[in-house]
Amino acid sequence: MEKATINAPLFLSMMRAGAMELTNNVERVNALNVFPVPDGDTGTNMNLTITTGVAEMEKKAAEPTVGKLAEALSKGLLMGARGNSGVILSQLFRGFAKSVSKSEVIGPKDLADAFQAGVDTAYKAVIKPVEGTVLTVAREAAAAGVFQARVADDPLQVMDAVVKEARKSLARTPDLLPVLKQTGVVDAGGQGLVFVYEGMKKVLAGEEVSLEAKPASNLPSLKDLEHEAHAGANIDPATIVHGYCTEFMILLSTTRRKTRKFNEVHFREEISQYGDSLLVVSDDELVKVHIHAEHPGDALNYASTYGDLTRIKIDNMREQFENVTGVDAIHQVPVEKKEPEKPYGIVAVATGQGISDIFESVGVDVVITGGQSMNPSTEDLVKAVESISAEHVLILPNNKNIILTAEQVGQLVNVDVTVIPTKTIPQGLSALLAFDEEKEIQDNKEKMNRALTSVQSGEVTYAVRDTVVDGITIEKDDFLGIREGKIITAGKKMVETSYDLLSNMMTSETEVVTILFGSDVSEEETNELVSRLTQSYPDVEYEVYEGGQPLYYFLFAVE
Repeated sequence: MEKATINAPLFLSMMRAGAMELTNNVERVNALNVFPVPDGDTGTNMNLTITTGVAEMEKKAAEPTVGKLAEALSKGLLMGARGNSGVILSQLFRGFAKSVSKSEVIGPKDLADAFQAGVDTAYKAVIKPVEGTVLTVAREAAAAGVFQARVADDPLQVMDAVVKEARKSLARTPDLLPVLKQTGVVDAGGQGLVFVYEGMKKVLAGEEVSLEAKPASNLPSLKDLEHEAHAGANIDPATIVHGYCTEFMILLSTTRRKTRKFNEVHFREEISQYGDSLLVVSDDELVKVHIHAEHPGDALNYASTYGDLTRIKIDNMREQFENVTGVDAIHQVPVEKKEPEKPYGIVAVATGQGISDIFESVGVDVVITGGQSMNPSTEDLVKAVESISAEHVLILPNNKNIILTAEQVGQLVNVDVTVIPTKTIPQGLSALLAFDEEKEIQDNKEKMNRALTSVQSGEVTYAVRDTVVDGITIEKDDFLGIREGKIITAGKKMVETSYDLLSNMMTSETEVVTILFGSDVSEEETNELVSRLTQSYPDVEYEVYEGGQPLYYFLFAVE
């Protein structure tokens, strides 16, 4: 009997359904965050990554072969990858795409081999693979598919084996990672991958699959409203004052932290100070916002005080105009490609206007708005690098979940790129202070990497659920003191918790403590903390700056 195969249209339908299954379960994946802090964004990162990949496939929908569609998927995933989970997902399907690159259709063995090739590619991309994560789920699921392919005559049999083993593997992740068992969750990335595989299987099984996201509300589309608001408008690009078209949603009912009570009239008045072309629609659960802002980070920081942000999209309208017309949007003259003007350029990722200002003041060329809960995509970083006229560009991710994304940039641009693996804002600042424009890149790389070990990083946020971590009993809304990614203390009072954290970080050799206070911290609270520290540690120098960062009340650098 002739074996069944997957053709190009069927493969496109499978990936559409896989992306939609994840889209409809984003919050379930986000809720699996190991630590009870307000940055559970694995689901969001994976969803934005795969939807970008499928969107690239849609552009090539007329392609007659699975190989060509898989190539488009891989390209879209690479450019849209966000966070570690998004990068790993992109690598899984990158290997998948290479495996089927010459195939017009794929059969059971081809499908199984493609899943296995994806696993091989992903493991090579991660320097220190950790078992009990999405990598484990992908590996064990692929192995089950390869085994089934020996006797299968239909790709559905392979896909069924992959899904069944992925579910079992996901259930076993807490046995491989103690932190998962301790907090009572399975791996978030693994769960996201299971949803993708389940969607793919539904199409092969002939199940009816809706390609519309489950409605989060009955609000009209922002795109429709924008078109209506600007219908017939003929805007001279030279008159653009606020150059970034910024769209996002605010989740009011599912927020995982303390927020302000939403009032649409007041919200409109307040956020309008950050730009123009404002559109706001809301219901009891969701707010959709469109604004043209010159500093989109300011608008996002303000909006985050009302709830969790999702579906963030920022487009540079001046750049779009120049790309289409080849004309400078401001001066109305042809855009000329600049030759490198300096040996180095620097890109940093940060959130909070104060922190961005600090980075720019010490030499950063481009600060990308992002960090906890807002990881930039590979494409965001590529655009930032390409906007700088330099022979060599350094990237400071300043977040452990952005490092893998940053490391993909070098293969996508025509300039030398070095990623300094900064995991925190304090590490980023310390690395910058070690940078010397007169030195060769290897010297700078060594000095900046050494600087990462000279500073301790601390942060204060709040708990989004009850849990127990490392013997510390945590209740929802408790303040959390975190040192180098490890929860050290929890309490009911923010200043008290902050003091306890810093006391844990101080040593007899501590000379300087830098304090960056966030958007939800008052001057009085900051002064109270500094006063207590000065009394207890009078020989230490304290430098205090307004960071303006959301979610995290304080960021500390102890040197």
